[in-house]
Amino acid sequence: MLYQKERNHGCRVSDAWSYQGLKTCILENEIIRVMVLVDKGADIYQFVHKPTDTDFLWKSPWGVRNPSKFVPTSGNAASTWIDVYEGGWQTVMPGGGFPSKVNGADLGLHAEANLLPWDNTIIKDTEEEVSVKFWVRTNRTPFYFEKTLSIKSNQPYLQIDESIINEGEEEAHCSWGEHIALGPPFLSDSCIIDIPNGNIKNHPIKFDPNNTLMPGNKSTWPFTKDKNGKQLDLSKVRPKSAKAYDQSYITDMSKGWYAITNQELNVGWAVSYSHELFKYLWYWQSLGGGFGYPWYGRCYNVGLEPFTSYSNEGLAGAIENGTALKLKPHQKVSTSLKAITYTGINRVKNVDPDGSIEAL
Repeated sequence: MLYQKERNHGCRVSDAWSYQGLKTCILENEIIRVMVLVDKGADIYQFVHKPTDTDFLWKSPWGVRNPSKFVPTSGNAASTWIDVYEGGWQTVMPGGGFPSKVNGADLGLHAEANLLPWDNTIIKDTEEEVSVKFWVRTNRTPFYFEKTLSIKSNQPYLQIDESIINEGEEEAHCSWGEHIALGPPFLSDSCIIDIPNGNIKNHPIKFDPNNTLMPGNKSTWPFTKDKNGKQLDLSKVRPKSAKAYDQSYITDMSKGWYAITNQELNVGWAVSYSHELFKYLWYWQSLGGGFGYPWYGRCYNVGLEPFTSYSNEGLAGAIENGTALKLKPHQKVSTSLKAITYTGINRVKNVDPDGSIEAL
């Protein structure tokens, strides 16, 4: 049995927790608290700004379910993932989007790393800084993935350093993304989204009866067209009464960051990342419009998700359109990103890689 020296001040970390039977790790400092479901994809389930008691991450209607104790009622490649989708933040790898088949491997929805239990170890535990490394090997593809989560005393951000390695003896394709879903009470129609610049591509086809955007429309951020050809500002989060269910992709950004600010609550969330690696910012809009299975009109959330590839139609589609990441045998790709909280800013002009926020 391992014993930690407990603290109730400064930076704190412990992986001695269990939630719904899942090994859970909690990192916190004076400003933020981060809860990681180690046994379920090392998903980040809570990201709390402590001074305002704001958890930015969306929670699905069914919450956390332990995949090892849950028997799917069908073998559908999308439902298997959705059955245990708790919301929050997943590392998506090696297949982003809907099911597809690659090199003889059936890859389900957002397969496959976030359905697996991960290993972890605490690598730093001081009042000034705490760090935890998480790692996993995928079953149907030859990838090893690791990420290290760190927070520093009195800093409002989480630092993530992560790497993927192709352990195979042949080239292997991958779609790698950060599946971040934001929800109430933080999310509302008082929220405004800022990015440096970019172009919008709406999903190429109509995929849901409540799609409100013109399929395949290309435009300059923040304006797109709705299904009737009317101009729509995607930087303004619509209310749940919009009954919208849409998917867009933001490309050609000159810098890798986005920020979303609730101007009524005076609190915001930003992510800084490498736009050279994550070339596409997926923008999932589930604004009360997902009817039927699995949402039944209950959900109000958006996903703002840095991805290496396009689109949401799976790894096979990304290979076909040339956007899939391709790793040579034993090749390693590494990157870093920050998730940052802030207050007292109405609009954001810039987010630096060091975590500082510049007001517009």
